[in-house]
Amino acid sequence: MIIPLDNKIFPIISEMVSEQSLPCYVIGGYVRDLLLQRPSKDIDIVVIGSGIDLAKSLARITGRKGKVTVYRNFGTAMLRYDDLEIEFVGARKESYQSDSRKPSVENGTLGDDQNRRDFTINAMAISLNKESYGELSDPFNGLDDLRNKIIRTPLDPDVTYSDDPLRMMRAIRFAAQLGFAIEERSLAAISHNKKRIEIISKERIIDELNKIVQAPRPSVGFYLLENTGLLDLIFPEFSRMKGVAVMDKKRHKDNFRHTLQVLDKLSEKTDNLWLRWAAIMHDIAKPVTRKYIEGHGWTFHGHEFVGAKMVPDVFRRLHLPLGTTMKYVQKLVLLHLRPIALVEEEVTDSAVRRLLFEAGDDIDDLMMLCEADITSKNDEKVKLYLGNFQLVRQKLREIEEKDAVRNFQPPVDGELIMKTFDIGPCREVGVIKNTIKEAILEGIIQNDYEQAYGLMMEKGKELGLKKVNGEW
Repeated sequence: MIIPLDNKIFPIISEMVSEQSLPCYVIGGYVRDLLLQRPSKDIDIVVIGSGIDLAKSLARITGRKGKVTVYRNFGTAMLRYDDLEIEFVGARKESYQSDSRKPSVENGTLGDDQNRRDFTINAMAISLNKESYGELSDPFNGLDDLRNKIIRTPLDPDVTYSDDPLRMMRAIRFAAQLGFAIEERSLAAISHNKKRIEIISKERIIDELNKIVQAPRPSVGFYLLENTGLLDLIFPEFSRMKGVAVMDKKRHKDNFRHTLQVLDKLSEKTDNLWLRWAAIMHDIAKPVTRKYIEGHGWTFHGHEFVGAKMVPDVFRRLHLPLGTTMKYVQKLVLLHLRPIALVEEEVTDSAVRRLLFEAGDDIDDLMMLCEADITSKNDEKVKLYLGNFQLVRQKLREIEEKDAVRNFQPPVDGELIMKTFDIGPCREVGVIKNTIKEAILEGIIQNDYEQAYGLMMEKGKELGLKKVNGEW
């Protein structure tokens, strides 16, 4: 079977390797995506010879000498060509030790190189040599698996996953990204080998987990992680959310399933990775705050506060980024009930001002999360809530235009307070600043300098402070 290769780089490589009589192929993910008609900027080239030498030769021919990065320990080289990243490697055989996913490597044939690939859909290769240019090599029927939407290992899946346990995460990631099913023996082998994930670094695991989170329907990946037992090993806090609580014939929904419904709904509207993580984390504390009160039912009092406190520990353990990214997720977890509380009560100006003040520029993301959080099977209830959310959005716009409290900075700052009353940093400065902030949020005064200054003077007098250049 001949596969058309449209990118201009392939004829250049073909000319070069044919002159040197080097068997050479494009292999792996680029071939898979080409056949699926998915865009790809990463090209893997395998050569029966030195991949590093081939990369350097191509860089000379194309005038991109400074664009080659060599990884001698792995026998590979990366060439950046326009918007492409082309990796060159010599064909190789691999063997593994039980305590490491890093293989012992020796030179091999194309067949050896295809044997070491993770899945049949990633083991296909296309010849770049002139006499067989575009010819597909598919020893494991990867093309059929593409057509049938199947994830399958080329060799024994128990050996494949035991050798490199990261492949278990990759199988689930591809299933989520592509909408494929994992072949039965391969899926069972993930469960058998799940403990092997412990030898994989947190950085490699979170890279795959984030790709699952960014999939069109992330729930596909998370259900597979849960069903194979991997989720309990890599993200136990999420796994513990599974199950329906029942007491006195009163049931509470499965929070794991609910969270994945929220995540999928949100993913239809945004590809923001960290907003998706906020969806994952928004009810993370429900298992530890769950309580049954006779005559009332199930409660999860304060789960938003406990959940926000859990975010840094989860991020730290999973090796997710700390700093502003973590604080963004933490803020959304903390505030995720606030818009819902607004739609259940009268939407007052002061409540909206406080929400704007606390959410700041993240208010739109918060509203998107809260709308996704409505997962009731009662269509009328969902319609009512979403309609009320539109009223909240309108009120948010009106208050922001009128009072400008998003990313609120007080018109009177601490420096002016200290200068006015000739005092240093002290409790009274904080009291005056808080009084002004609360007055603005409650609508007692407008968010402008004159009214804030007048309240500062009034509060200073009440606290017994003396005005500089004159007394009351």
